[in-house]
Amino acid sequence: MQSPDARSEPEYSGDRAERGLARMLFWIGLGVGIAALGATLAYVSLRVAYAERREDPTTARIQQLIDEANSLLKALDDQRHSA
Repeated sequence: MQSPDARSEPEYSGDRAERGLARMLFWIGLGVGIAALGATLAYVSLRVAYAERREDPTTARIQQLIDEANSLLKALDDQRHSA
């Protein structure tokens, strides 16, 4: 008859190997997750930086026309109220 320690030894070593594998997979997954988060943050920050620089002359001209139209509407409104 075998002692209880002799029977549980193979189960313990198999369990230990599984825990080592699980720990290794956890750290690999954590590293990949951190790398993906860093890549996402870099991508978003570059997109935001590029979007701010992308103002072309057409956009500026359109904004000038809108501002001019608003000032003309305000002047017309002031004339209406003063008359």
